[in-house]
Amino acid sequence: MKNITDSFLSLSYWPSAGSFGFDTDILATNLINLSVVLGVLIFFGKGVLSDLLDNRKQRILRTIRNSEELREVAIEQLEKARARLRKVETEADRFRVNGYSEIEREKLNLINSINTTLEQLENYKNETIQFEQQKAIHQVQQRVLQQALQGALGTLNSSLNNELHLRTISANIGMFGAMKEKKN
Repeated sequence: MKNITDSFLSLSYWPSAGSFGFDTDILATNLINLSVVLGVLIFFGKGVLSDLLDNRKQRILRTIRNSEELREVAIEQLEKARARLRKVETEADRFRVNGYSEIEREKLNLINSINTTLEQLENYKNETIQFEQQKAIHQVQQRVLQQALQGALGTLNSSLNNELHLRTISANIGMFGAMKEKKN
């Protein structure tokens, strides 16, 4: 590599005698070199650059088309979502109204049920009071009857002597005998 560099450096020292040689004016040679390079690039690179630009243009157009399609799909989905939202809101309103109606109906049913239960309890209470009154009256009657019998027995025992006792027994035996004869 050093040999190649040395040969280029040695060429720059050749005297220019009107023949082929190198111009050592750096500004003039750079412009010429740049013009040649740009010309070659434009001539040969024009197709490549055109293809690159066309490819880029096609990708951009494809991206735009995809974006438009995605936008349309998103708009459709948004409309569907809005329609579903309206439907759900309508159903929610209907459920709310039906819920209030159901609550009122349940409230009335509960009130009616409670009233029926209260009436049954009132009837049961009245029946219980009446039963307890009859039971108390029966107990009082039993007590009065028992006291009357005790008083009668006490009176009989005090007024009953042996002779009266024997007459009562005889009379009862006679009654039993008469009843026996009627049966036969």
